[in-house]
Amino acid sequence: MKKILPSLLFSALVISGATHAATMDNSTVMVGGAAMYPSKNIVQNALNSKDHTTLVAAVKAAGLVATLEGKGPFTVFAPTNTAFEKLPPGTVDSLLKPENKQKLTAVLIYHVVAGKYDMKALQQKIKAGGGKAELKTVNGEALWVMANGPHNIQLKDARGNIANISTYDVNQSNGVIDVIDTVLMP
Repeated sequence: MKKILPSLLFSALVISGATHAATMDNSTVMVGGAAMYPSKNIVQNALNSKDHTTLVAAVKAAGLVATLEGKGPFTVFAPTNTAFEKLPPGTVDSLLKPENKQKLTAVLIYHVVAGKYDMKALQQKIKAGGGKAELKTVNGEALWVMANGPHNIQLKDARGNIANISTYDVNQSNGVIDVIDTVLMP
């Protein structure tokens, strides 16, 4: 019995690990310590990222959860918690106040583009634009993408702020997320 129990535990661990490994395929990306499954939508995946708790709180405060759970496809340029910390002191707290919901919504949807733009699609737009391409965000304003070396794409907002994409092509059931290091401002 003593020999059977460790053998059963080992078998259970192997089966458990195999099941977990089978759910992670080549298109699953780790973000904020959590697997981002292509079968889940943008909100379902973002909720698990430890690096995006501020973004998730802002999406909830703005009432955009249902929108980002929608059919899409969407490309979301998702600022990390560190990106939000780079804003002037008090900015995030101010934006999260109910009376600033409209301003918060404008900032958040400035990070969303209709359609699915993975790295390859962004590179093609940049090449076609001679090194720079304009994207129309969901709030109707322009955002620019540009090459910064052969394998890095930067975003430039209406105020001239530059964001680097740190994680590309986090595929979702309703689009794609690219993780960025700076909050973009319309």
